[in-house]
Amino acid sequence: MQPPMSFSAPFIPAMSDSPNTPQLTKPARPGEKSPGNRLEAIAKGATFDSVIHKALLAEDPIVEVKDFNLWYGPKQALFNINMRFPRNKVTAIIGPSGCGKSTLLRCINRMNDLIDTVKIKGEMRLSGDSIYAPGVDVIELRKRMGMVFQKPNPFPMSIFDNVVYPLKIDGERNKAIIQAVAEQSLKGAALWDEVDTRLRESALSLSGGQQQRLCIARAIAGEPEILLLDEPCSALDPIATNKVEELVRELRGDYSIVIVTHNMQQASRVSDYTAFMYLGRLIEFGPTADLFTRPKLSETEAYVTGRFG
Repeated sequence: MQPPMSFSAPFIPAMSDSPNTPQLTKPARPGEKSPGNRLEAIAKGATFDSVIHKALLAEDPIVEVKDFNLWYGPKQALFNINMRFPRNKVTAIIGPSGCGKSTLLRCINRMNDLIDTVKIKGEMRLSGDSIYAPGVDVIELRKRMGMVFQKPNPFPMSIFDNVVYPLKIDGERNKAIIQAVAEQSLKGAALWDEVDTRLRESALSLSGGQQQRLCIARAIAGEPEILLLDEPCSALDPIATNKVEELVRELRGDYSIVIVTHNMQQASRVSDYTAFMYLGRLIEFGPTADLFTRPKLSETEAYVTGRFG
């Protein structure tokens, strides 16, 4: 793994009206790439600045990403990512399969460290603290985050023990505190009313949707600074998906949430901001309402309206 780049001043990505940023929603001049060719050019190795909406400047960032690149062996998966995830807001990351959405998400809590061939270059910061600086305690770093995966992964233990697991591994022994956190977390995950009489039953007895909300309850029990949701509804039926989406909306404002999703409608329903990625590049990032109704790039419009991807 390469040493990370260091930077001390607050990082502000270039805004979309930068004179150096290609504005491909405008007619191309002779010799320039036409609006429909941006993604084709990227596929051939061309580079473009990401289009970042000005609204993001007004937001306090929970995670800052600067000049971030990642390789799996010789294959580069992320290319010069520059972005700031707003604090206490929901940010959706969208894009076709293989565009780097989950790879970027897993870089935030350094899960990609578990892959021997991974190499990174660039910087990430969580609340101002470098994520990749030498000497960072990765276990302590991950305690500051909650992670929920595509498929529910409750532990083979009781519902109660699942929820309070983060407290117990952190050494908490006060039963009153543990009980209070369990109830608070299950209520926060909109699951308490469904399981309050079943806390000693196996978590594996719950339905798929309940298991996923249990995993969210377990994540928030540790009082994380940010929740990372990697396609949390991909394995759920529509009813369970709706409950998880309602939960994400309820958690907005209390938690900073980053959600990776293939579902355009889901991104538009639950998020405050949306980032569109393609082939490892950040293409456009802005308020969800703007990205879905008046994006700055014709390529973004083509993706969110289903014309490709």
